[in-house]
Amino acid sequence: MTYLDAAATTPVRRQVLEAMWPYLTTTYGNPASHHEVGEAAARGLDAARRAVAQVLGARPAEVTFTSGGTEGANTAIKGIALAAPRGRHVIVSAIEHPAVLESARWLGRLGYEVTELGVDADGLVSPEALAAAVRPDTTLVSIQYANNEIGTIQPIAELTAITRTHDIPFHTDAVQAAGWLELNVDHLGVQALSISGHKLGAPKGIGVLYLRRRTPIEPLIHGGGQQRGLRSGTEDVAGAVGMATALRLARAADPALLAATRDRFITRVEAGVPDARLTGHRTQRLPGHASFVLPGISGESVLLDLERHGVVCSSGSACAAGSDEPSHVLTALGIPAEIAQTALRFSFEAGTTDGDLNHAADELKSAVPRRAT
Repeated sequence: MTYLDAAATTPVRRQVLEAMWPYLTTTYGNPASHHEVGEAAARGLDAARRAVAQVLGARPAEVTFTSGGTEGANTAIKGIALAAPRGRHVIVSAIEHPAVLESARWLGRLGYEVTELGVDADGLVSPEALAAAVRPDTTLVSIQYANNEIGTIQPIAELTAITRTHDIPFHTDAVQAAGWLELNVDHLGVQALSISGHKLGAPKGIGVLYLRRRTPIEPLIHGGGQQRGLRSGTEDVAGAVGMATALRLARAADPALLAATRDRFITRVEAGVPDARLTGHRTQRLPGHASFVLPGISGESVLLDLERHGVVCSSGSACAAGSDEPSHVLTALGIPAEIAQTALRFSFEAGTTDGDLNHAADELKSAVPRRAT
């Protein structure tokens, strides 16, 4: 099997499992317990928090472990908006992950005004559009670092330069960016950043929310006051250790090498399937991401055909459960709904070879004539 759906999830790395194993077996204590078994777990948790903070260029106290990217985004968007005294206006982009869009729309039902910024045909938010949307009562901006469906990378530092002049908190969903792009929060200029472990070789169910110190926020999960009261509940120590290990291992990959492999794959697909249209920015995109629409072709039928021939990819996001609607990301790019429903996404890891991708491109070329309508 050639697995090309890493944007949906990745296999857990062996080194991650080995790092987690002691905290699932011998060092099993509750990190809040005041005895040696609990304190041993607490030391593991503290070490994991320091390791994540180092990757982010943050302080350990600014790192909160969550259940994943969805919880991180919900906490940042709802929590900052509810705590902020300056107003009730929130800005997001039109191509955000549902965790961001639905959090913002939930605030809209509470009386907040939500502005959804449009994007250009490549999926980019322009700094000028953000500057024009900012108001005196803007309380939060949330724009995704890199898009899960089309791979486009946003100019986050340029966007945060605008919000910084107005002292507006900025959250970025960095779930797809983690492991590939710059995550130093000072360089990015963000006040909040969320990532998810299962996109980079950690298990499902663990994530991180970075929150810059002194950023007002209302916790969504109340209880015993763990993690400085921001996210109560007994911490998943093994998951935190796995998250820290996966982040460290991901930094060893060379994005430029994978981007070159990606570009060769895109060229091969476009040569073999002339009607295939690349979606997202051609160069300002994730190194392990190539996405297309196939006008006049049944995308789902092609997916099934590819899988029968050993190639696993997707039609787009795996995060909109049960939806058969055209992608809101693709329609925001100006792609007609009927063409948006022909989307294919190939996403891969550092270990993916030219041979793997040549096989996928050849099988796609073979599948399309059989499925043409």
